[in-house]
Amino acid sequence: MVVFRGDPCGIICLVITYGAVLYADYVVVRHLVIPSLSDTLWGALHVFVFNLIVFLLGIAHLQAVFSDPGIVPLPNSSLDFSDIRSGQQKANKESGWTVCVKCETYRPPRAHHCRICQRCIRRMDHHCPWINNCVGEFNQKYFIQFLFYVGVISVYSMGLVVAAWVIDPKGKTGEPHQTRVLHSVALVIESILFGLFVFAIGCDQLQAIFQDETAVEQVKRQGPFRPRKSKMSLMAEVFGPGPKFLWLCPCQFRRRSLDTPDHYAI
Repeated sequence: MVVFRGDPCGIICLVITYGAVLYADYVVVRHLVIPSLSDTLWGALHVFVFNLIVFLLGIAHLQAVFSDPGIVPLPNSSLDFSDIRSGQQKANKESGWTVCVKCETYRPPRAHHCRICQRCIRRMDHHCPWINNCVGEFNQKYFIQFLFYVGVISVYSMGLVVAAWVIDPKGKTGEPHQTRVLHSVALVIESILFGLFVFAIGCDQLQAIFQDETAVEQVKRQGPFRPRKSKMSLMAEVFGPGPKFLWLCPCQFRRRSLDTPDHYAI
């Protein structure tokens, strides 16, 4: 299911994200590599590696933006919640299923309603304007990969700024010194801001995975929901089985659901 929200804040954040990434790519190639490393194989290598990271970042981000985070399907026909609303009957608490009065549907354990998406999301962590989507059970992998590649590209950018100015402070292309300084300073500031930002969010995401508790559940103090598992088992639930180096590959993977269609017809 392709998902895209018309939220103005989310759209603005998407524009800022891609604008910042493209600007970093422009500065690295035009104002760092070409003036200082254009006559060496290292220059070509840095351009290739940097743009490879940009490519992986873009794929992970697009996957996080357009993939289904775990939207709970609405029933085909209207359901009668009169007994539940009057307090005479409650949802099946033994199985963990509850009723969302806003969606007017049954939802599986650990699902929460997003006021922006206006739907219930399986294992919703939070709604992130930087991907204009919820971070949920089915796209958390892509969101963490996006954070990781933003962090890598931030560190890489600052490293290239230092290397370019150490190797050739004046630049071989005769570019005005002030222009090169301005772009270098702007790139460093951008890299520090985005690097620290994604580092903080990434730590929160890893903590949520290791504690087996989403941000929504932490706020509502609803956990724990199941016996404690090992950190690698919890990571594998998010990133998928198989070799761990594939955890950085933004390929399609959906965690196997234990829910059955019968739950939606309680």
